[in-house]
Amino acid sequence: MDICSIAVTCLIILNSLFITVFSTKDVAIDDNGYILFCPCMGRFGNQMDYFLGTLGFAKALNRTLVLAPWVEYRMYQPKSIQVPFDEYFRVDAVARFHPAITMETFMDEIAPTIWPPEKRISFCHQKRQSFGGKPNDPCASKNGNPPGPFWDTYEIDFVGSELHGPLSYDVHNVPGEAERWRHRYPADRWPVLAFAGAPASYPVLEQNAALQRHFQWSDKVARRAAAIKSRLPVGPYVGVHLRLGSDWEKACEHVRDAASNMFSSAQCLGYRREHGKLSHALCYPPWSTVVRQVRRAVKRVQAVALYVATDAPDRLGPLRRALANSDLEIVTGQPDGSDGDSDPHADLAVLGRANFFIGNCVSSFTAVAIRERAALGLPSGFWTFPPEPERRSQRPDDEL
Repeated sequence: MDICSIAVTCLIILNSLFITVFSTKDVAIDDNGYILFCPCMGRFGNQMDYFLGTLGFAKALNRTLVLAPWVEYRMYQPKSIQVPFDEYFRVDAVARFHPAITMETFMDEIAPTIWPPEKRISFCHQKRQSFGGKPNDPCASKNGNPPGPFWDTYEIDFVGSELHGPLSYDVHNVPGEAERWRHRYPADRWPVLAFAGAPASYPVLEQNAALQRHFQWSDKVARRAAAIKSRLPVGPYVGVHLRLGSDWEKACEHVRDAASNMFSSAQCLGYRREHGKLSHALCYPPWSTVVRQVRRAVKRVQAVALYVATDAPDRLGPLRRALANSDLEIVTGQPDGSDGDSDPHADLAVLGRANFFIGNCVSSFTAVAIRERAALGLPSGFWTFPPEPERRSQRPDDEL
């Protein structure tokens, strides 16, 4: 072989070594195992409760939490959309509390080693009713929307199911439950526990509510919130969440049938309703009360602006008229100042830092802001809570 051929051969070998060394990912596998789950119930506020509960569950079992994408439903889209976790929150902030990685990282870098397709088992408490599901999948893990699109996003199919009952997800209030999980499903035999739903309760358990402090907004959300705040005049501002849409009005009709807390009402009533009873006004406050509480909050912090997040933009006009005699500037999440739908995550980021915040006690969307503010030590209140005595008169501009 001549010198030229030897040189070419050496270059080929070196090049192949270069590719091997720099394309191989040095990923540390957690010997304690992983937890996957589908946040397949409700929208953002409900899913946030499931994330908090699952984080608490993962920490109790000492397994790395695989941060699922957020499940969203968009107009004219027949199936749910899966939005990566880090689109809205920082992974590193969660991981400082307990080991956590995104679903994308897990599937790309870890699953091929410890969770190949032939070992993918779904977990659920008991057999689920399935329509058109696979006979070897009693958990019906991919039945319907969003479960089907959720797992399909990552090309995950299950070869079987594991019914984990009677083990429960409440590792806080059931003594020894976490240890029973570890004993029944040791990480060396079960490196991945993939739950068909979330191994958590809705509403979030009292012990897990404070975990909200580990969910810090991503840079993208923070930038959008900063853009909104740049439109606020310099000075204190009050933030409010007006949950007054027609669908919410219908939901609040069920308050009369509720024997206990409803949705997130424990955030003001207490988990044992030690602070009061559920009422229709707590869920769907009278307009006169809304206006009166806004005036009080503005006066309390000497606010120069009011930031409004709402599912009922038609109420913004009456609110502006009711507050027309003040110098208060009313701002929404719409860049053009219109009364249309705004960015819910940026809304929450702005509400979370207001000088004072008023939200809906029953709403899980409000609950996200309330928990963030509690972690920051910021004051908050709720519509019609605590209840006020009956008022004999009402100002004309309080009317809708």
